[in-house]
Amino acid sequence: MLAGTLAAIAMLFAGIWLGGHPNDLPSPLRTSVLESRRAQIVTQQALNILTRRYYRPLDRSKLVNLALSGMVAGLEDPYSHYIDPSSYAASMNESETHMMGIGINVMHEAQGLRIVNVVENSPAAHADLMRGDLIVKVGSVSLADRDDEFGLDLLRGPVGTTVTLTLRRGQTEHVVSLVREEFVVPVATSRILTYHGVRIGYLRLTGFSEGSGEELRGEVRAALHIGAKGLILDLRGNGGGLIDQAINVASIFLAHGTIMSAVERDQRRTYSALDDAIAADTPLVLLVNHGTASSAEIVTAALQDHDRAEVVGTATYGKGVFQQTQRLVNGGALDITIGQFFTPNGRNLGEGVHQGAGVTPNVYVPENTPAQDDEALAVAERTVAAQVR
Repeated sequence: MLAGTLAAIAMLFAGIWLGGHPNDLPSPLRTSVLESRRAQIVTQQALNILTRRYYRPLDRSKLVNLALSGMVAGLEDPYSHYIDPSSYAASMNESETHMMGIGINVMHEAQGLRIVNVVENSPAAHADLMRGDLIVKVGSVSLADRDDEFGLDLLRGPVGTTVTLTLRRGQTEHVVSLVREEFVVPVATSRILTYHGVRIGYLRLTGFSEGSGEELRGEVRAALHIGAKGLILDLRGNGGGLIDQAINVASIFLAHGTIMSAVERDQRRTYSALDDAIAADTPLVLLVNHGTASSAEIVTAALQDHDRAEVVGTATYGKGVFQQTQRLVNGGALDITIGQFFTPNGRNLGEGVHQGAGVTPNVYVPENTPAQDDEALAVAERTVAAQVR
C-alpha cells in the first residue's frame, strides 16, 4: 500500500516536472506537450482580450460555451453536439418515460420539422397533431433552410409556457397553440389484433432508454400469455438510444448469434444475443420508416440478417455511427461520435457521419398520409398471419 502511494506521488511530481521542462521529453511527446500548452495559452489570451478590451462587457462563461459549440460544429458531424451546463442539467432530470414539452418526435427537412411520432397523452396528442404534419414556423419564425437544432431550440421551453406552431398538412396550413407540460408515457406498449381469426400481438417501442428492453420483454410475455400466435414490433419513429438496450431488445427474439459489431478508433467489439429469448420461434414482423434510426436500426438489421423477421415499411434513416456523452468540468458535456457499427452481415447503414441507405424492407409500403388508413400495419398483419398459417 505504501509502495503504491509513493509510486503515485513520484509519478505526479514527474508529470509536473516534465510539464514544466518539455525539453527533457522524447521528441514526439515534447511536440505534443508544446502544442497543447500553446493551444491553452492562445485560448486564454483570446478570452482575456475579448473580456477586457471588447467595447462592451462580455460574459466569459458564455464565450466559453460559444467556443465549444463552434469547435464541435467544425467537425461537420450532425450527430455531435456541445451541451451547455443548463441544458445538460435539465437533460439529467428527464427520461424517455418522464417527459417535458409538447410530446413529438421530429425529423429535419428543408422546409421545417416533420413529425414522425406523437406521444400518447401529450399536449401534441390533445391538440390533434399527427404523424406526417410539417412544422414550418414556430411563433413567427420560419424553419425553412434552418438546421434541426434551431427548430428544436424554439420548441423547447419551461413547463407552463405556450408555443405556437404553423403546421402544413397536405396542401393546407393551420396554426395551433400548445402549452408545454410534464407528462409520463410508457416506452413499450402492446395490444392484441385479430386478422382473419389469427391473434397477433402488436408491440410498439418508442425509444431505447434505460430499462426499455425489460419493459418490452414484459409486453411480449403478456401478449404470448393471452394467446398471440404472431408478433408485430412497431419501430416507426423510434430514433434509438442506448446500445445495450438494442442488444436486450434483439435478444428477446433471437436465441443466439451476433447482433452487431462496433468499431471505435482503437478497438473492435462484437455484441451477441444474451441467450434469454422468450419469442425465438414466434412469427415476427418489424414495422419501420425513415424515422427508424440508430439502435432501432441495429435491432432491425440484426433480425433481418438472421432471417428472424420480415421488415415492412420504408427504408430506415441510415445512421451507421454511435455517440457517447462525456461531462466537462464546466458542467456541460460533449455528445460526440466515437465509432461506427456494423450489422451481422457486415453492413454499415450510414456513410460516415452522413445518412446512408439504412435498412431496406423486405416488403416496401409507402408512408401513409395523415388522412389515410395505416396501410403498413395492414400489410404487417397480413404478412405475420401468413407465417402463422
